[in-house]
Amino acid sequence: MAPNAEPNQIRQRLVNKDGTDVVDAVDAATTSTLTQLKDIKSTDVVIDSVIYDLKSFHHPGGETILLFGGNDVTVQYKMIHPYHTSKHLEKMTVVGKVKAVKDDYIFDTDFEREIKREVFKIVRRGKEFGTYGYFARAFFYIGLYIVLDYFWTTQETTLKLAIAFGVAQALIGLNVQHDANHGAASRKSWVNDLLGFGADMIGGCKWNWMCQHWTHHAFTNHHEKDPDAVNAEPYLLFNDYPLGHPKRKYYHTFQALFFLPILSGYWLSMVLNPQTFTLQHQGSKDVGIRMDNEFLKSRRIWATTIRFIYVYLNIVRPFIHNGGMGGIATTVFHVLTMGAAESLTLASLFALSHNFEHVDRDPTKPVRDEGKAICWFKSQVETSSTYGGFIAGALTGGLNFQVEHHLFPRMSSAWYPFIAPKVREICAKHGVRYAYYPWVWQNFASTVKYLHQTGTGSNWMNPLKGDL
Repeated sequence: MAPNAEPNQIRQRLVNKDGTDVVDAVDAATTSTLTQLKDIKSTDVVIDSVIYDLKSFHHPGGETILLFGGNDVTVQYKMIHPYHTSKHLEKMTVVGKVKAVKDDYIFDTDFEREIKREVFKIVRRGKEFGTYGYFARAFFYIGLYIVLDYFWTTQETTLKLAIAFGVAQALIGLNVQHDANHGAASRKSWVNDLLGFGADMIGGCKWNWMCQHWTHHAFTNHHEKDPDAVNAEPYLLFNDYPLGHPKRKYYHTFQALFFLPILSGYWLSMVLNPQTFTLQHQGSKDVGIRMDNEFLKSRRIWATTIRFIYVYLNIVRPFIHNGGMGGIATTVFHVLTMGAAESLTLASLFALSHNFEHVDRDPTKPVRDEGKAICWFKSQVETSSTYGGFIAGALTGGLNFQVEHHLFPRMSSAWYPFIAPKVREICAKHGVRYAYYPWVWQNFASTVKYLHQTGTGSNWMNPLKGDL
């Protein structure tokens, strides 16, 4: 069954475990049928206008799915489960329905069907998780982190150690926690949960990261729903707003010159973020994601405890070992250098992914202009870029393959070099624009040019009218 079929058709084909039709069961047993998304329980989710109870369902991916409680997860569900059909939803208990809304995205297009069919010939079902090579890479970076953290917390710090430890933390973010928090490191949920705490090992928070990052993946470059698109505002503009837009400031004209210093504060913004204690990620809330469910509330104590441990080990202890009043300034400098090294390694690479020349920064514009939903798979390709190859993948955790990663976010990064040629071939066949840069510096140069264009608004100017 096509995932973009009408919700009424979907409901007519779903059957509860007792054999009753979903719609009949809902309409007969639920006299006060829920009609507004904001009214659903924190243990329920909405998929194609049908409300499902998560609490009664044992998910093979573990309790992490409760993170999404209280939300419409239609896009997230189809994104995470590329193999699934309506039969898989029959395993879940239906508790109601909401009023159908018009979707921005469609699924089961010709392009999607072919790209999944061909990629699944390369990576067979059930084999999409971390390989021996992935785990060798992950444990190497974990070992490097442990060794450098030991020196960082047990002896006087140095500038070289600060830089090395900062980069080591970034490598954990790229190569360990990222696959794990995508559920892609292992088919065993406890392995993903454990490695996912790599986000907390580097000053972040796995639960806030997942709330933000999964939303970003579902709605990449969406003008209203992608938290990554607005997280750097008001300092940087990644969205190419029209001239005269209130978010445009005079200093954005020069953002191509100062974006790296801004990005160097990424680590500090994570460590000092009070949302770690509430698990209410502001960027996700701003785009409409509810995070008031019981699962997140129960994780607050763990997020807070881990954060205090991180701060004590990696910020407080260097002050103790450097000692003396004269060591305070040196320690502050080293801690900030460590944070900047991590920030620039992580954030500069992330900035390349969806901000480059000719990127589609508003993929759902046809929906607003013409009322025509767009192919979700096509939008993921045209809002992302890929650079380099296998070596870049080993250093960046496969995040140089952003196109492949956004098409198959629950596939381990170890597989992206193998599927990339086929993805490019199919994109060319269907006329889907695929951005590839042989070298990272080429992608970086394109990003700088894009930031300049966005900051100045030059894309909106007409040289024939004297705008330039």
